[in-house]
Amino acid sequence: MPKAYWIARVDVRDPEGYKGYVAAAKPAFERFGARFLARGGKAEAVEGQGRGRNVIIEFASFEDAHACYNSPEYQHAKSIRQQFADGEIVIVEAA
Repeated sequence: MPKAYWIARVDVRDPEGYKGYVAAAKPAFERFGARFLARGGKAEAVEGQGRGRNVIIEFASFEDAHACYNSPEYQHAKSIRQQFADGEIVIVEAA
């Protein structure tokens, strides 16, 4: 079964408020075995519109990645994130 990844591109509007999202999302990520491959480090948009924060999270499967996103824990965290940041998340299955 191939792995899957969340690819998130985010502009944080309120860094202090965003910390609440990070704390709230942690239980969902732990429950579904998420592994952070990239988290907000140096980035350069070489084509298209970039965002301030880029995150890549690895999961054991597409099903795990999808279940994490739809979990009650993550949905609670998402409601916090949307107050303090704008962005998008896609779930991608590995080749």
